[in-house]
Amino acid sequence: MTTETIRLTQFSPAAGCGCKLSPEILRRILTGVETGNTAGSNTNNLAPLLVGNDSRDDSAAVDIGGGRALLSTTDFFTPIVDDPWDFGQIAATNAISDIYAMGGTPTVAIAILGWPVDTLAPEIASKVLAGARETCAEAGIALAGGHSIDISEPIFGLAVSGLVDIDRLRRNDTAVAGDTLFLTKPLGVGIISTAGKRDKASSGDLALANQSMRTLNLIGAQLSAIDGVTAMTDVTGFGLAGHLTEMMRGSGLDASLDWSSIPTIGDLEHYIKQGCIPGGTGRNFESVASHLPDLTDFQRAILCDPQTSGGLLLSVRPEACKEVESILEAAGLPSAAIGTLSPAVSDTPSMTLRG
Repeated sequence: MTTETIRLTQFSPAAGCGCKLSPEILRRILTGVETGNTAGSNTNNLAPLLVGNDSRDDSAAVDIGGGRALLSTTDFFTPIVDDPWDFGQIAATNAISDIYAMGGTPTVAIAILGWPVDTLAPEIASKVLAGARETCAEAGIALAGGHSIDISEPIFGLAVSGLVDIDRLRRNDTAVAGDTLFLTKPLGVGIISTAGKRDKASSGDLALANQSMRTLNLIGAQLSAIDGVTAMTDVTGFGLAGHLTEMMRGSGLDASLDWSSIPTIGDLEHYIKQGCIPGGTGRNFESVASHLPDLTDFQRAILCDPQTSGGLLLSVRPEACKEVESILEAAGLPSAAIGTLSPAVSDTPSMTLRG
C-alpha cells in the first residue's frame, strides 16, 4: 500500500480523542491512586505538586521555585484523518493544547509513536512526524526525540513540558458562582470525522473540521493573564458536557447553557440523522447523565461529541467578560458567551439548557 493510497482511519476503530476511556472508567481506574497536592505533607523532599490527577486537569503542575511552575502532560491517539501529515499536526496540536489550557507556554515536546511496520510503510510514519514537527515549530518548541514501538494499530502523540507563572496557572476546578462561560472552538469534529470514515461527509465540512483541529490554542496564555478568568480547560474526548461537568464538580457549581449560543461546525444535523455518531458519544453521556437535563437525541449528540483538539472552555467573572470577548473576536474565535455558573443546589451539580 503506497503513501498516496493509504487511508489511516481504516486502522482506527475509535479515532482521535474518541478512543479515550470514558470519564467513569477513568474514575474507576484512578480510585485509590489519586495524586493531589503534596504541599504541607512533603516527607520525601519532592518538588511541591500544585496540580495532580485528583481534579482530572489538563496537565500536572510542579512548583519549581521563583514563582514558576513546570507543566507536564502527554496525549496520543489513533488516526482521526487519512492524511499522515495532517494526523501528525492534529495530534501535536491536541497534546500542546494541554499546556495552553493551564495558562502556560510550551517548552519542549517528545514524540510517542506506535506503528504496525508490517502493514504501514515507515515512510508514512515519517510524514506523521514531519507534520508534528511543523506544528511544534509553530508553537515555538522543538520536537526533541521520543519513543517508538511496533504495535497492531498506529498511534501518535506527544509528551509536552511547559512553564507558567504560578499566579497565572489556570485550573479546571476553580470557577466561581456568577461566572460566564465561553468556548473558543465550535463543536462537531467528532461527528464530521465519523461521517468522513463512512464517506458521508462533504469535502467542505471535512476541511473545516481539519482546520479546526490543526489550530493551536495559543490564546490560552493571553487569557490566563486576565485576573477575571477563574478557570480554564480544553474540550477534548469527554465532549463539552464531560469537561463542563468536571468544572462543575470541582468547583461545586451548577451550569446553565444557552443552546442557541453554542458554536458548531458543518451540517451536523444531516450527519446525525444518518447515524454518524462516534462510539464515544454514548460512553460520555452515560458517564455524566446524572448531571444533565433531559436532552433530545440531537442535543446529546452535540454536547457529548468527543472533540479532538477542541477549544478552551473558560469561566470568567462578569467584569472581565468584555475584555475576553474582545480578545476572542480579535483572534477570529467564537466570542459569544455560552452560559453561566451558579451555586450548586444539591450534592450532584446539575446542568440546565435554555434556548
